[in-house]
Formats: sequence, structure tokens, C-alpha cells
Amino acid sequence: MSAIVPAPFKVMLVEDDDGFRRGLAEVLRARFPSMVLDEATDGTEAMQKVKSFLPQLIFMDIKLPGQNGLEITRRIKALYPDINVVFLTNYDFPEYREAARECGAYCFLSKGSSTSQQIQDLVENLCTKWKSSRVQSV
Repeated sequence: MSAIVPAPFKVMLVEDDDGFRRGLAEVLRARFPSMVLDEATDGTEAMQKVKSFLPQLIFMDIKLPGQNGLEITRRIKALYPDINVVFLTNYDFPEYREAARECGAYCFLSKGSSTSQQIQDLVENLCTKWKSSRVQSV
């Protein structure tokens, strides 16, 4: 008899700044070693990867090459309403916060004022909720 291996929590980083994306990935991998992480640098790549990867959480920048993060989030949420999208951006303006809310984002964080601990706490919270919902639905 083989044991059932629980599915890992999956996170996608949609960020065109290589240094920031790598740094965030490093922080998340160190804190959550069983997490599966994927990355995209623009909206086209993000949409392609979301279809096959199906993450539970996406960290999304607003300003990206091609489509902006708001447009991509609208498309993702229309196709996959259960995916949590968290905006993590330098563009911390009230109109972007409102637009993020309108397109279904879970929350909006500023790169300039959010700490790695706050980001890790958010991931921990969403991962715990996801695991709880999986246990209840089995």
C-alpha cells in the first residue's frame, strides 16, 4: 500500500525585474522548501504557464512588457477564479489599488514598504487555507 503524497502549494512570480524576481524566489524557497515555484517575465508567458502550472498563488507586478498586470489578472481570474493574485509593485497609487480590487486581486502590496516577513506570512496564510480546503473536500 502506498501513501498518498499531498500536492505541493504552487506559486508563480510574474515580474520583469530579474533581480527582484530572483530575490523573492530565494526568500520563498528558503522559507517554504516544499513549495513549487514558477516564474514569468511578461503577460504572454504568464498566461501560457498558468494553463499548465495552475498555481494557487500568483505574485503579479503591474508594469510589465506588453500587457499590464491588471489586464493579465482579469484574464486569469476569468479562467481560474480560485487562483489568488497578489499585486506586488512599486506603483502604489490609490487608482491601482482600486483597479486591483476590481479585477479580483486577493491583496495589493508595495515593494517599497512590504517586508519579506509580511510576504512570508501572507504565503503561509494562503497555504494553510489551501491545505484546509483540500482536506475538507477529500
